[in-house]
Amino acid sequence: MRKLFLRSIVLAVTVLFMTAGACAHPAPSATEQQASPVEAPTSPQADTIEVMSQAMGRTIKNVVIMPESYCYPANLQQDRYPVLYLLHGAYGCYSDWSRKTDLNQLASKYDVIIVCPDGQDSWYFDSPVDPKMQFETYVSKELVSYIDSHYRTIPNRYMRAITGLSMGGHGALFLAFRHPDVFWSCGSMSGNMDITQFPDSWHIKDRLGNYEDNKQRWRDHAVCNLVDQVKASELKPAQNIIIDDGLNDIFIKNNIAMHEQLVEKGIDHDFTTRPGRHSWDYWVNSLDYHLMFFHKAFIRGAELMNQ
Repeated sequence: MRKLFLRSIVLAVTVLFMTAGACAHPAPSATEQQASPVEAPTSPQADTIEVMSQAMGRTIKNVVIMPESYCYPANLQQDRYPVLYLLHGAYGCYSDWSRKTDLNQLASKYDVIIVCPDGQDSWYFDSPVDPKMQFETYVSKELVSYIDSHYRTIPNRYMRAITGLSMGGHGALFLAFRHPDVFWSCGSMSGNMDITQFPDSWHIKDRLGNYEDNKQRWRDHAVCNLVDQVKASELKPAQNIIIDDGLNDIFIKNNIAMHEQLVEKGIDHDFTTRPGRHSWDYWVNSLDYHLMFFHKAFIRGAELMNQ
């Protein structure tokens, strides 16, 4: 019933975005080569693509998961979809999520396109010290533009969400807080809310420079220090924020501190702690909660677009 309700709203919204074409999305050009089928999920609802980043001068791999209804024939050929950008953690890659859980089933259940970019060990920053690591620009601008132009999305901030695990949890909030015009909804699973507490870990210093010599730069890139920017945003309605962490997670203390800071500033958000560690068992379970949260936000967003 919930999915049908969203479908009815989205169908009304898509009148604003109708374009001609068959059910299949346009094929990438020669400069946007498909990755080897061996690396891609086996479902026909999934693509593994390479997208050219002008900011970095190289291509980046991504998995794109489409809901089952994406290629329904005839009357649904022009149906358009919200998009969830799903980020991996440190030492991970673009295919992590598709290997660990059934993204096809989740995309179909919630009628959403899921995009998993390869963030490498970038922390999703535009690195001031490494021109080959410009992932804030890549994810928030280049990739969003590519997905909106090659897939049947609803190209509106209300219909985009971003979340991730660990490094990707920090990255999702970092990107959303800095680009509220792009992402209306955002989340973090076991995210590192304060990178300044870990100056020698996970290649962060390779992206920002040594902490002792660049303390202000590190502070500026820590998502816990962007809360005032969220509070001051003139874009309304305010962003939808969901944060959770396991009680035995390495980042539990700074996640609780982030929650308390948001409460103090009067910023609405969902915050949950559950039994769990820094593990895939926790994140796979957590993704269900995030998708339900974003699904409700997409319904509200579609209603706002119809007003």
